[in-house]
Amino acid sequence: MSLEVVTNDTLALTDSDLDEMAAMEGAFDIGRLSKAKDDWVLITTARVDEKLHGFTFSTLERIGGTPCVLIGLLSVRRHSKRDQVLRGLMGEAYHRALMAFPDEDVVIGSRFVTAGGLEAFKDLEELTPSPGVRAVGEERAWGRRLAKRFDVDATYDEKSFIAAKNGQHGFLDFETTKPEKVAADLTEMFAKVPAAKGGSMVVYGWTMAEDLVRLGKR
Repeated sequence: MSLEVVTNDTLALTDSDLDEMAAMEGAFDIGRLSKAKDDWVLITTARVDEKLHGFTFSTLERIGGTPCVLIGLLSVRRHSKRDQVLRGLMGEAYHRALMAFPDEDVVIGSRFVTAGGLEAFKDLEELTPSPGVRAVGEERAWGRRLAKRFDVDATYDEKSFIAAKNGQHGFLDFETTKPEKVAADLTEMFAKVPAAKGGSMVVYGWTMAEDLVRLGKR
């Protein structure tokens, strides 16, 4: 399998590019993709043998001085090779973070609607929220900051990290190939997300500077 992952400025996207993304038949229609083009700075595409298999709309920025990778919208084609595609997209995100924030710890954040999607964040530390762990203080503060940045703060609950509605104009759209291996406590945590009503969960984690060197290496 030949996997090619490329990042460009979203301003370079054409209508045909957006049509190709919508044709993947993931969670996002052309309207949401067009809005993502306006809302986010970077577009990363993953192609398998020249066919589009995944994409990410994201940005690198500082929140309160802390370097962040914000994944506004990510989608991977439902295909037998989707695990490799997800790894390629996340590897590119780490590489961009390493280039932008060398020698710094970085926050990685996104929105999720299923527990299986958290496979994307498996390399992160201090994943928040986590089952059986009561987030307090600065952890909740980060949740609020990200909810505001993702524009879901109007219905956001800082204890559960859940935006009750209007939270799906962007999220991490990935269907795991091994649902049976998703931890039961994670599944239980996500059972509280009202996905049918447009709800989502804000999740973030940290990659330490020394780990980012490894994760972002090419």
